[in-house]
This record gives sequence, structure tokens and C-alpha cells, in this order.
Amino acid sequence: MKLIAAADRGWSIGNKGSLLVRIPGDQRMFRQETMGKTIVYGRKTLETFPLAQPLDGRRNVILSRDTGRTVRGAEVVHSLEEALDLLRDVPEDEIYIIGGETVYRQFLPYCDTAIVTRIDYEYEADAFLPDLDADPDWTLASESDEMTFFDVPYTFCTYVRTGGGCRRDERVQTED
Repeated sequence: MKLIAAADRGWSIGNKGSLLVRIPGDQRMFRQETMGKTIVYGRKTLETFPLAQPLDGRRNVILSRDTGRTVRGAEVVHSLEEALDLLRDVPEDEIYIIGGETVYRQFLPYCDTAIVTRIDYEYEADAFLPDLDADPDWTLASESDEMTFFDVPYTFCTYVRTGGGCRRDERVQTED
């Protein structure tokens, strides 16, 4: 699985239910990466989308604790285990974990790649991505040239899991 996010210098990803900043280049990259793929996210992330509707052109899997919740155009699951079971037959390179904080933390052990738009600015925030630079199991594999949106510099970074193994691999091995 792949994690995809935008994070500032402090690994912040959001504040009061909103993204920190909307960068058109980041949004284009996100669309290119996820189009035609399966995206997994939480109910709060859904509420940040236009009209709180699932994203077109992708299989949408939404985690919600509300067992009565249904969302037209999406599959709603209520636990990590239920999500993993639903995604069992999906090629792992076609699954993108897109947020928010709780969903990132739950799925990070199952991801082997993280695509992070690193924003060279520090925002006021209340939602965070784990610091992959400080995690010995993750290595920065590539970084784009610096770009700017008005006065906000950012780069596209790809991190790969280099230690600790991916839990999904372990799960697949134990089921065989």
C-alpha cells in the first residue's frame, strides 16, 4: 500500500478539519497518482471534499465508526480489519491511504511507500503525520526539485520502507 499526504516542516497535515494549504501542483500530483486506484480514508477527510462527496474515478473506501453510515459512490467499513479484508484482493500498489491522521497511523504499518509533498513552512495545526525522517524503518528514496506556490516552497518526496517489514506481507504469508 502507499500513503499519500502533504505535510509541513513539523509533519503537520491539517487544522480544524481542513488542509493546511491547497497547492495546485500537489493536487495535480495527487490526482495523477490516485486516478483509477483504490483510495482509503476516514469520514472526516470525506467531509473536506467538495460537497462531501467521494472522489470520481477512484474506488473510495471510507472508515467510519458509525455502523449505520452509507455513502453513495463509496464502500464504508468500520474497522482496520474490515478494510484489510475488503482490500485483500486489490494489488497493493493500487491502494492509496489518503488520510486523515488516525487513518494514516492505523495503516502506516501496512504501507511500503509514502508519497509526501513536503511544504517548507510551519503552519498552526492539530493533525499530524508520523515523522518518517525520524523513523528508522523509512528512507527518503527520492525528492523532486523545489517548486513554489506563491511564496510557499515545496517538494515531492518518496519514502520507502527499508526496515521492519510490511504487515500486509506478513498477513499474506500467514494466510497461505
